[in-house]
Amino acid sequence: MLPKYKRILLKLSGESLMGDSNYGIDPKVISQYAHDIKAITDLGVQVAVVIGGGNIYRGMNEAETGIERAQGDYMGMLATVINGMAMQSGLERAGMYTRLQSAIKMEQIAEPYIRRRAIRHLEKGRVVIFGAGTGNPYFTTDTAASLRAIEIQADVILKGTRVDGIYTADPEKDPSAVKYETITFSEVYQRSLNVMDMTAFTLCQENKLPIIVFDMNKPGNLLHVIMGRKVGTLVMG
Repeated sequence: MLPKYKRILLKLSGESLMGDSNYGIDPKVISQYAHDIKAITDLGVQVAVVIGGGNIYRGMNEAETGIERAQGDYMGMLATVINGMAMQSGLERAGMYTRLQSAIKMEQIAEPYIRRRAIRHLEKGRVVIFGAGTGNPYFTTDTAASLRAIEIQADVILKGTRVDGIYTADPEKDPSAVKYETITFSEVYQRSLNVMDMTAFTLCQENKLPIIVFDMNKPGNLLHVIMGRKVGTLVMG
């Protein structure tokens, strides 16, 4: 059976890397993610990754910290590069070839983001990690994921979270919440469901790029999604 998707962008939250801790990076989580990614690269799937930075730094209220929004956003971008380096090490330990590209120049540790070079790496079977968001303040890593996915012509964005899809309400707070198997972009707007921030979501809608929200913390789920099995929630149309 062939994979349903040939080229994907995997969006991971920084918080997911904390595991059971309150801060930082849990090596067990990195290891699980790396083995799940290797399972799909072994099938010939081309993988790009964007990771948030919330496990290290989350933009806080300017009035409370005295750090202006733009400065705080740049600090968050640097946190995503740290996470990208950790993920790169995990992937290479699992036997994959990788490239880390940064939207902010850091020649000693990452390539600059160059679209054509990123696509060439993917074609050669390397996992490409995009760090430093879009390189601009006021944009989230969700927006960076949507933008990069469109630029590299990915078939789908896979948003790995702690929950196994999109629900009518927050399933961690409301036990009566019902999961959607599939949902349209318009329905997400109408029901004010929290999938991605509005800029990221609109980019996907305008470019007809489907999103699958699924539980990345369950080993093997990524492979199930790639093979087209009913895992998570598909947003399309």
